[in-house]
Amino acid sequence: MLYISRWKTLFIWLTVALGVFVALPNAFTDEELEAFPSWFPTSKVTLGLDLQGGSHIMLRLERQDIVKERLETIVGDVRTQLREAGIRYTGLSGVGQQIQVRITDADKVPEAIEALRSLTDPVSVGGLTGGSVTEVALEQAEGGMLRLTLTNDGIDYRVSSALTQSMEVVRRRVDELGTTEPLIQRQGDDRIIVQVPGLTDPQRLKALLNQTAKLSFHMVDTSMPVMEAINTRPPAQSEVLYSADDPAVPYLIERRALISGENLVDAQAAFDQRTNEPVVSFRFDSRGAQRFAQATQENVGNPFAIVLDQQVISAPVIREPILGGSGQISGSFSVEGANDLAVLLRAGALPATLTVVEERTVGPGLGQDSINAGVTASIIGGIAVVVFMLAFYGTFGVMANIALAANIAMILAALSLIGSTLTLPGIAGIVLTMGMAVDSNVLIYERIREEARNGRPLVQAIEVGFKKAFATIVDANLTTLIAAVVLFFLGSGPVRGFAVTLSIGIVTTVFTAFTLTFWLMAFWYRWKRPKQIPKSVRTGFFDNRNIRFMAARKFNFGLAMLISVASLVGFATVGMNLGIDFKGGSIIEVQARDGTADLSDIRERLSQLNLGEVQAQGFGDDASALIRLQAQDGGENAEQSALTKVRGELEAEYDFRRVEVVGPSVSSDLTYSATVGVAAALFGILIYIWFRFEWQFALGAIIATLHDVVFTLGLFVLTGIEFNLTSIAAILTIIGYSLNDTVVVYDRMRENLRRYKKMPLEVLIDESINQTLSRTVLTAGSTILALGALYLFGGEVIASFTFAMLAGVLIGTFSSIYIAGPVLIAFKLRPESFQQDDSEGEKMPAKAGA
Repeated sequence: MLYISRWKTLFIWLTVALGVFVALPNAFTDEELEAFPSWFPTSKVTLGLDLQGGSHIMLRLERQDIVKERLETIVGDVRTQLREAGIRYTGLSGVGQQIQVRITDADKVPEAIEALRSLTDPVSVGGLTGGSVTEVALEQAEGGMLRLTLTNDGIDYRVSSALTQSMEVVRRRVDELGTTEPLIQRQGDDRIIVQVPGLTDPQRLKALLNQTAKLSFHMVDTSMPVMEAINTRPPAQSEVLYSADDPAVPYLIERRALISGENLVDAQAAFDQRTNEPVVSFRFDSRGAQRFAQATQENVGNPFAIVLDQQVISAPVIREPILGGSGQISGSFSVEGANDLAVLLRAGALPATLTVVEERTVGPGLGQDSINAGVTASIIGGIAVVVFMLAFYGTFGVMANIALAANIAMILAALSLIGSTLTLPGIAGIVLTMGMAVDSNVLIYERIREEARNGRPLVQAIEVGFKKAFATIVDANLTTLIAAVVLFFLGSGPVRGFAVTLSIGIVTTVFTAFTLTFWLMAFWYRWKRPKQIPKSVRTGFFDNRNIRFMAARKFNFGLAMLISVASLVGFATVGMNLGIDFKGGSIIEVQARDGTADLSDIRERLSQLNLGEVQAQGFGDDASALIRLQAQDGGENAEQSALTKVRGELEAEYDFRRVEVVGPSVSSDLTYSATVGVAAALFGILIYIWFRFEWQFALGAIIATLHDVVFTLGLFVLTGIEFNLTSIAAILTIIGYSLNDTVVVYDRMRENLRRYKKMPLEVLIDESINQTLSRTVLTAGSTILALGALYLFGGEVIASFTFAMLAGVLIGTFSSIYIAGPVLIAFKLRPESFQQDDSEGEKMPAKAGA
């Protein structure tokens, strides 16, 4: 009875002790850790940009690179078009922004103009909203001369497109460095701001961002010695490039690329099996593999060059055709150099060079004052949850609090070991994990209390309670884990950070619930030998209530659908109050005259000007601050008015260093990946619940979850709260909480369907909800206590974040009763599809029979 072997006891407490030991460095500063012995762990959780600040780099896109590449492209297009038209020409060249070509036969000039007409066609730049720009202007001069000029509007369009593409490449490169969550934002017409949290090697980041990383494969020209080409003139179709390892070693390379890096689908650092030297293995897509195979078949015995940014990495001889679509790049690589090259190739090439024009350190994005307030609020919330559990469960509450503390320690230990970055979305994942951990213990304790109330001896009640709670907790946590894993692989940025923290939290929650809590319960029972549930358990306030929830299902369901439709209409017409992360805005650098910039005071004063979202963070030294204002509705005049208000408010104490326009930090790719991730996660959950339950349960869980998301979006529309990057984390948390709550209620319904086949479905659903109502209220209550403390004491910066989560908990609790239940009735769930699994048989409770 409640026997736990010695080795299992040792394993449980060794795991917990190891988690606490690994997490312990997070309680000390870096300076304090230096005084500890060498065997003491030093790995800490990496705090994100919003919690600790980091490196700030401003990059400028080289406009001249865009002009040069565009010029070369147009020259090539002119050559191709005239050759295809059979028109002879001479003197084709391009200088500056102009290309000129002389048509040999003057009578062919009109025909040549017509052949080149497609190059002057306007390019659509406005998408669905229309708009176009002419990139090339064509004019005729005397003597059969034609001139094509790259227009300034066309170059501006190309620069803008290249900047957007560069931001995505930069984001992928930074993401490849680890699970950091950088801020990448457009500034002005040709600049990108990159802020990376806690980067220990900014020079490596600069090196990664500076390289264009244009990879291509060329044949080596063996028609003449390379030194002769240098001393005289290389063939027109070839050029001289130099080795990346030794700049003194030249190669004569054909200009025409056999294949480019655009066809690469993967690149990984590896080791050569023969020499054990670091290399980079690569793999092409199907088209690239076909072209690579053809090129190597036709050139067996000839050397070819692998070129990166106009430098030859290596020039091996083709010994045999390479048909598999993969190969390796060798050179004098270090391990880190091979890793960096693989990162560059996976992330893709930049369309132009990015030059570092500014490098500084920045303070936390939330502001140190907000972080301090958040820490205080977290402590208050933690104490409130501890007191809450003690008040309702007494002795059992002590066990739950011990398990919760061990759970949090193990989460921090895991985050420290894998080097994950903890940001505000990650903290949301921990808050959700705490709620699920408390929920797991409440489920176990309520099951034990229920079994004891039905007449079982306490020792049997404990064993059966754990056994019955196990299936429910596994189902609830596994559905959330499916969502977290899918979001990790399909999401990016804050979505991935949330998924990492939540995934770890689910694993630690299941471990503490079914090993540590069980051990504590068994130890308590053997120590005290009690005959009944402790008097301190005071959770029977919903026993025998028999509330008829489904009696009002049509009204509640109809009201919920009406609000959901209104939310969607408001979302489509009025829209949400998008913050800086989505709309962009203005960035203002100020410097305090008295030597210290008061971020809290700046934020408070500017918030009173009704300018929307305001962010303030330290910038470089203590005297400087970086202020971000969201874009103002009303165009340029509204923007100027807002800046005038800011100057009027702050110019007495601060000098204004610069004012720039910045774009959104949330890219379209991030929004798309987050949307696809959520959709794929919901689909995965639907499949799992379908197999574990029935298809009606699967649809009910998805409908309830979508209801909660739509309702939350409607709340943002109605209240006008800024919707920013952290709001995405709030919605993800609501999805996790709603799923967990719905699956717990569904699990009890499934159990009752197996036991009471003849009970009317409406009565059975009411019975199931009543049986789990104490657990629902207690779990929601403990979560609301933690979030309420964050909302009341965490400061205005995270107020909208916690408000959305608070509303989500209430909405999720409502939907698990009034949406998930009625859906089963609407889709005509059949009780006879469930088999009799319970040994107690078809014993209908008296209150249901009545």
